[in-house]
Amino acid sequence: MPRYEYRCRTCGDTFELSRPMAESAAPADCPAGHDDTVKLLSTVAVGGSASAPAQAPRSGGGGGGGCCGGGCCG
Repeated sequence: MPRYEYRCRTCGDTFELSRPMAESAAPADCPAGHDDTVKLLSTVAVGGSASAPAQAPRSGGGGGGGCCGGGCCG
């Protein structure tokens, strides 16, 4: 089940709730009992490096996918 992060506008507390995606926009009460909360935008961390994307090795020519992947575009 996804976790969503919320912030209470009354006390400033930030908290997380696990709830179905269909309920992600539903109001959430602060753990301190306040009801003036806002859902925060979350960032997703993906493993890997921040360098340029890996490129597929080039073959000796002739084969490949489609016209420009093969040897017909000269």
